[in-house]
Amino acid sequence: MPPLMRKIEVVHLASPSSKDIQDFTRIVPALPVFEDALCAFARGCLLHTDRGQIAVEDLLPGDKVCTADAGFQTLLWRGATIISPSATRQEPSMGKLTRIAADALGIARPMPDLILGPKARLIHRSHGVRRLTGSETAAIPARDFIDGNNIIELTPPTSVPVYHLGFEGHHRIPTNGVEIESYHPGPAHLIGLRGELLDVFLSCFPHVSRIEDFGAPSLPRVRLSDLDLFDVA
Repeated sequence: MPPLMRKIEVVHLASPSSKDIQDFTRIVPALPVFEDALCAFARGCLLHTDRGQIAVEDLLPGDKVCTADAGFQTLLWRGATIISPSATRQEPSMGKLTRIAADALGIARPMPDLILGPKARLIHRSHGVRRLTGSETAAIPARDFIDGNNIIELTPPTSVPVYHLGFEGHHRIPTNGVEIESYHPGPAHLIGLRGELLDVFLSCFPHVSRIEDFGAPSLPRVRLSDLDLFDVA
């Protein structure tokens, strides 16, 4: 049986110092390492830019996007794909979205409701994060916070587009008032790709030549269940 594949759409700057925007489509394997790069933001997610609030689907490389850790940063890359609840042979969560109700995480966090793709990671702060990682913040899958009340799993009625955003570094992106992790593949030694498959993966990111060019992650990644060990999540 042939492997499940996904069509992706990429728009990017021709080079980090260029203002020229290029785009391409590609068919890639539906492996977690590829899906992590494409499936964080659903349509309608609002991001702050130097031109005001812009929905993720309307962002273009070259836009200056506000980050929580480094001010305005130039968007270099936007990847997108389509997820479908009816696709066969996919991991079940890949046909789902996560909806966070307004004020679910605090006043205006988010505002309005925030709908995220299956691979989004929220920025989380807690005593447990500090004890577990030594960092003030960590990136945790948004799906881990689903409680069936204020944060729920959505099954879209039809296929929907999802997006991810890449910058020169690894950043925290305020989105509807909630910080979301920008794209980073994670530590190079954990990618687990070799040979032709690694070449296919890197071809999706024209702004880098090697995995190492993404730089070191600025955030640790954990699961919410990891924090249960400290009973302070």
